[in-house]
Amino acid sequence: MSLERRLDMPRPLRAMERDLNEDQIMSLRGLERYGWELKFVRRPPFKTPIPVVFDSARKKFAVLKPDGSLDENPGFDIR
Repeated sequence: MSLERRLDMPRPLRAMERDLNEDQIMSLRGLERYGWELKFVRRPPFKTPIPVVFDSARKKFAVLKPDGSLDENPGFDIR
């Protein structure tokens, strides 16, 4: 029996983008020109959503901060 609780059903991109503010969306559009893409949005309880983007090679990930800046060292690991 697997202890993995996450489902392998990705949310559509537009649904995830609803959690982003205008600055984050503008930054995302710029990053998309270089192959980055929004992969998921973390939703910690009682905190603002955390959008996570990956580069095209999926070797690096970063967080889009509320001001639209990119944080490549967000303080957590992706499994």
